[in-house]
Amino acid sequence: MSTATNVEATAVNTIGWLSASETTIVVPVYQRQYRWDIGGCEQLLGDIRSVSASDDTHTHFIGSILSTASTSSDDDAQLVLIDGQQRITTLMLLVAALHHTLRDDDPDLARELEAVLVRADDPTRTKLRPHRAWADVFESVVLDRRSPEDEQRASRFDDNYAFFRSQIRPGEAAALWRGLQKLEHVAITLGAQANAQQIFESLNSTGEPLRDHELIHNYVLMGLTHGEQNEIEQEYWLPIEQNTGDAIGSFWNHYLVMLTGREVLITGGRGVYDVFRQQFPRLDIGSLREHATSWRTFSGIYRELLDPATSDDPEVGRQLGYLAVLGRQMFPLAMRLVHDQRAGILPRDELIARLEDIQSLLLRRVVVGIATERLVARLCRAYAEGPDALTRAIARITPSDERVRVGLKYSDLPHPRYVLGRLADVDPADLLDVSPVFPAGAGDDWSGDGTRRFADYSEDEQNSHRALAHTIGNLTLLEQDRAERALDATFPQLRPLLAGSSVQMSRDVAERPSWDTAAIGARTEELAARFVEVWRRPALTGIDDDNLTPILDAKLRRGWPRGWQREFDYVEFRGEHWEVPDVRYLFNRVFKRLWVDSRQSVVDFSARRGGPVYPAMAWNGQWDELGEGSYLYMGWDSRYMLTAVQGVLEEAGWASEVFLKYSYIGEAMR
Repeated sequence: MSTATNVEATAVNTIGWLSASETTIVVPVYQRQYRWDIGGCEQLLGDIRSVSASDDTHTHFIGSILSTASTSSDDDAQLVLIDGQQRITTLMLLVAALHHTLRDDDPDLARELEAVLVRADDPTRTKLRPHRAWADVFESVVLDRRSPEDEQRASRFDDNYAFFRSQIRPGEAAALWRGLQKLEHVAITLGAQANAQQIFESLNSTGEPLRDHELIHNYVLMGLTHGEQNEIEQEYWLPIEQNTGDAIGSFWNHYLVMLTGREVLITGGRGVYDVFRQQFPRLDIGSLREHATSWRTFSGIYRELLDPATSDDPEVGRQLGYLAVLGRQMFPLAMRLVHDQRAGILPRDELIARLEDIQSLLLRRVVVGIATERLVARLCRAYAEGPDALTRAIARITPSDERVRVGLKYSDLPHPRYVLGRLADVDPADLLDVSPVFPAGAGDDWSGDGTRRFADYSEDEQNSHRALAHTIGNLTLLEQDRAERALDATFPQLRPLLAGSSVQMSRDVAERPSWDTAAIGARTEELAARFVEVWRRPALTGIDDDNLTPILDAKLRRGWPRGWQREFDYVEFRGEHWEVPDVRYLFNRVFKRLWVDSRQSVVDFSARRGGPVYPAMAWNGQWDELGEGSYLYMGWDSRYMLTAVQGVLEEAGWASEVFLKYSYIGEAMR
């Protein structure tokens, strides 16, 4: 058997590899900038804590690290890092934070950590040398030699180092070091004749990355015996796959929204998986069977949402079919409602009433031109408080009858087959087509009264007809053969086709002697009155006319283009109107306000989360004093700040009373 001559791959202990005196690494100039955010750091720290707590035989694999021997005379590093820069850089920042935390209290451990960080031949330089454009910033962080002028400096190195410093708990140093020493990777070293760029592209660009549901599948089975894996696969996972089919990724997303009452951020490729791991951090075989039974049950309900014809209850199936027409955004809430009805928690008539409320909410908002996205999480939270709370939450964001009537008068009718079918009280399975009375593309010979040709209409009359062509007043339902013959027919030609229809709605139109904008307007008034009766708004006061976003549904973002700082128009804080331009100002103001009005919630949240309030300004950075001996660290990235605002408001019990009004740019960037 022939062997490779230009590539050598070896499984190694990561800390041992970094600690070796001969290990010195440089990042080539063509590499991208360091980009890991606090979310990635949080995940890494969680993995290290987890493997530290496991038995001595368990290790944690962090992937492959690709390098080649350095041939540059400009740098005396041993290796050039081709792939793995982000992971190694983040590990160095964690080790640096650990080193700086305990160097005065545990000099022996500090020396071991220092061996990972600094070169044996030159303790003033780090073992990892990033791109020259930001190498000085990195070394100033790792070697703890930042000057006072650097306190307001913003960089990923500073942010992530500060995060690690803030998260290291008293007495945790030894456990973290134990976890770090259990990290492993595959070290791939290229020979002089290997094409580094080609190999880098092969590692990063070929093949399909694992999708969220595949990562969940691997995570669920990981660590089980062969027999246990077969049991979980056959008894639980395969039924989930069969129930959800190609929509299995959406199922897990919707299930987690239902479970957490929070939107799941799916950007970056594995957001659903990350939330899943947070919700199910420990999965021994006993708890796994319990959880998997629930997952399988909800997947069966999801199958009914995807295909309402499979429902055992015809009326529930009909309502689910209606809901599916309006999109899948409400599936998380619908899953919970159906589940609770089957479990005897929610009466059947209540289930149907709530499904009707959801349809009214979605349809009315579309009619008046208000977005329907990012509503379901708040409704799941409301339902967790009880059916009455859900009704109030729906009423708050459902447009009024008056607004709906105006929207129907001037806007194209959304989902016309669904709307007209329910207004006409016909079976959804009937073979009926939506047919306009005045055709949008009317030719010169079209006539509404059999006398005047469309070509003889004034320009204003023609424009008025075209503007109303797709509104509710100009649309009706016809059998498919009649609808085909009705194409481009004048109104006198159309009347017999309408009169012979089985649909009363169409026969009503046939009774009109002529068709013009006045007739369309009159019919719009009639149908709008029926519309607001079929799709009722819950009879409760309080309506969100300004499209406010609850703080718990605010969008996590990584950053803003320079100069686009106006994220919010305003913030409604417990009935107060706050002019705050972005999440940084909001973060500062919320914590200052709660420090005065609900200090214990800040103390409890910060103690549990490991920040952002600390008893001392323990590292260089941006701080704000809340009170004597209490300091708020202001150097976080925007995603961490928003998460902290959401968390501390939940701690105080105030989250439901805080709303954001996004600016035009903020809305566009969501």
